Amino acid sequence: MITLSKKIFYAVEAVLYIAYNAAGGAISSRDIAERQGLPPRYLEQLMQRLVRGGILRGMRGPRGGYVLARERRRITIGDICQVLQDEKDDDAGGYAGTPLGNKVVLPVWESAYKQMLEHLKQVSLAELCEHATEKNIRKVAEERLDFII
Repeated sequence: MITLSKKIFYAVEAVLYIAYNAAGGAISSRDIAERQGLPPRYLEQLMQRLVRGGILRGMRGPRGGYVLARERRRITIGDICQVLQDEKDDDAGGYAGTPLGNKVVLPVWESAYKQMLEHLKQVSLAELCEHATEKNIRKVAEERLDFII
Protein backbone atom coordinates (compact mmCIF):
# COMPACT_ATOMS: atom_id res chain seq x y z
CA MET A 1 0.00 0.00 0.00
CA ILE A 2 1.24 3.48 -0.82
CA THR A 3 1.30 5.45 2.41
CA LEU A 4 0.30 9.00 3.19
CA SER A 5 3.23 11.20 4.16
CA LYS A 6 3.30 12.29 7.79
CA LYS A 7 3.78 15.90 6.70
CA ILE A 8 0.53 15.91 4.72
CA PHE A 9 -1.34 13.94 7.40
CA TYR A 10 -0.39 16.38 10.17
CA ALA A 11 -1.11 19.40 7.97
CA VAL A 12 -4.57 18.14 6.98
CA GLU A 13 -5.33 17.27 10.60
CA ALA A 14 -4.18 20.73 11.76
CA VAL A 15 -6.28 22.56 9.16
CA LEU A 16 -9.27 20.37 9.98
CA TYR A 17 -8.77 21.11 13.69
CA ILE A 18 -8.90 24.83 12.91
CA ALA A 19 -11.98 24.40 10.69
CA TYR A 20 -13.80 22.27 13.27
CA ASN A 21 -13.06 24.64 16.14
CA ALA A 22 -13.42 27.90 14.19
CA ALA A 23 -16.10 29.35 16.47
CA GLY A 24 -13.50 30.01 19.16
CA GLY A 25 -11.44 32.40 17.03
CA ALA A 26 -7.81 31.94 16.07
CA ILE A 27 -6.09 28.76 17.19
CA SER A 28 -2.41 28.72 18.10
CA SER A 29 -0.01 26.30 16.45
CA ARG A 30 1.26 25.49 19.95
CA ASP A 31 -2.20 24.19 20.92
CA ILE A 32 -2.42 22.09 17.76
CA ALA A 33 1.14 20.76 18.14
CA GLU A 34 0.39 19.78 21.75
CA ARG A 35 -2.73 17.86 20.69
CA GLN A 36 -0.87 16.14 17.84
CA GLY A 37 2.17 15.37 19.97
CA LEU A 38 4.46 17.27 17.60
CA PRO A 39 7.30 19.69 18.21
CA PRO A 40 5.83 23.20 17.77
CA ARG A 41 8.68 24.26 15.45
CA TYR A 42 7.90 21.39 13.04
CA LEU A 43 4.21 22.24 12.86
CA GLU A 44 4.92 25.96 12.58
CA GLN A 45 6.86 25.34 9.36
CA LEU A 46 3.87 23.52 7.87
CA MET A 47 1.50 26.26 9.01
CA GLN A 48 3.62 28.96 7.38
CA ARG A 49 3.56 27.06 4.09
CA LEU A 50 -0.23 26.84 4.38
CA VAL A 51 -0.40 30.60 4.96
CA ARG A 52 1.74 31.26 1.88
CA GLY A 53 -0.47 28.84 -0.06
CA GLY A 54 -3.68 30.68 0.85
CA ILE A 55 -5.16 27.94 3.05
CA LEU A 56 -4.66 29.67 6.40
CA ARG A 57 -4.33 33.24 7.61
CA GLY A 58 -2.06 34.11 10.51
CA MET A 59 -3.26 36.50 13.22
CA ARG A 60 -0.80 38.23 15.52
CA GLY A 61 -1.21 39.27 19.11
CA PRO A 62 -1.92 37.68 22.49
CA ARG A 63 -4.99 35.86 21.15
CA GLY A 64 -3.35 35.21 17.79
CA GLY A 65 -2.98 32.03 15.87
CA TYR A 66 -4.45 30.72 12.66
CA VAL A 67 -7.84 30.89 10.97
CA LEU A 68 -8.98 29.60 7.60
CA ALA A 69 -8.23 31.93 4.71
CA ARG A 70 -11.43 30.86 2.94
CA GLU A 71 -14.72 29.23 3.87
CA ARG A 72 -14.23 25.60 4.86
CA ARG A 73 -16.46 24.44 2.01
CA ARG A 74 -14.02 26.12 -0.41
CA ILE A 75 -10.89 24.34 0.88
CA THR A 76 -10.26 20.76 -0.18
CA ILE A 77 -7.80 18.15 0.98
CA GLY A 78 -6.34 18.33 -2.53
CA ASP A 79 -5.65 22.05 -2.02
CA ILE A 80 -3.67 21.28 1.13
CA CYS A 81 -1.73 18.49 -0.60
CA GLN A 82 -0.80 20.76 -3.50
CA VAL A 83 0.51 23.46 -1.16
CA LEU A 84 2.71 20.97 0.66
CA GLN A 85 3.97 19.18 -2.42
CA ASP A 86 7.73 19.63 -2.53
CA GLU A 87 8.97 21.38 -5.65
CA LYS A 88 11.60 18.68 -6.07
CA ASP A 89 8.82 16.06 -6.16
CA ASP A 90 7.17 17.93 -9.05
CA ASP A 91 10.29 17.62 -11.17
CA ALA A 92 9.91 14.30 -13.01
CA GLY A 93 13.34 14.82 -14.56
CA GLY A 94 14.90 14.53 -11.10
CA TYR A 95 14.73 10.74 -11.19
CA ALA A 96 17.98 9.04 -12.13
CA GLY A 97 16.24 5.86 -13.25
CA THR A 98 16.73 3.87 -16.40
CA PRO A 99 14.74 4.53 -19.57
CA LEU A 100 12.44 1.69 -18.47
CA GLY A 101 11.68 3.47 -15.21
CA ASN A 102 11.42 6.95 -16.69
CA LYS A 103 9.33 5.99 -19.71
CA VAL A 104 7.18 3.19 -18.28
CA VAL A 105 7.00 3.32 -14.47
CA LEU A 106 7.00 7.11 -13.98
CA PRO A 107 3.99 7.79 -16.26
CA VAL A 108 1.93 5.15 -14.40
CA TRP A 109 2.95 6.70 -11.08
CA GLU A 110 2.11 10.23 -12.24
CA SER A 111 -1.28 9.09 -13.55
CA ALA A 112 -2.14 7.44 -10.22
CA TYR A 113 -1.07 10.57 -8.34
CA LYS A 114 -3.23 12.78 -10.56
CA GLN A 115 -6.25 10.52 -10.00
CA MET A 116 -5.73 10.57 -6.24
CA LEU A 117 -5.36 14.36 -6.25
CA GLU A 118 -8.56 14.74 -8.29
CA HIS A 119 -10.39 12.61 -5.70
CA LEU A 120 -8.98 14.67 -2.82
CA LYS A 121 -10.09 17.87 -4.56
CA GLN A 122 -13.66 16.61 -4.14
CA VAL A 123 -13.36 16.35 -0.33
CA SER A 124 -13.88 19.69 1.44
CA LEU A 125 -13.12 20.64 5.01
CA ALA A 126 -16.86 21.21 5.51
CA GLU A 127 -17.48 17.57 4.62
CA LEU A 128 -14.81 16.37 7.05
CA CYS A 129 -16.28 18.60 9.79
CA GLU A 130 -19.65 16.93 9.21
CA HIS A 131 -18.01 13.51 9.59
CA ALA A 132 -16.40 14.64 12.85
CA THR A 133 -19.80 15.77 14.18
CA GLU A 134 -21.39 12.46 13.14
CA LYS A 135 -18.66 10.62 15.03
CA ASN A 136 -19.37 12.72 18.16
CA ILE A 137 -15.92 14.29 18.28
CA ARG A 138 -16.08 17.12 20.77
CA LYS A 139 -14.99 20.61 19.88
CA VAL A 140 -12.48 22.47 22.06
CA ALA A 141 -15.22 24.83 23.32
CA GLU A 142 -17.29 21.82 24.45
CA GLU A 143 -14.30 20.29 26.26
CA ARG A 144 -13.72 23.47 28.24
CA LEU A 145 -17.33 23.58 29.39
CA ASP A 146 -17.07 20.14 30.95
CA PHE A 147 -16.18 20.65 34.62
CA ILE A 148 -16.94 19.09 38.00
CA ILE A 149 -17.98 20.96 41.13
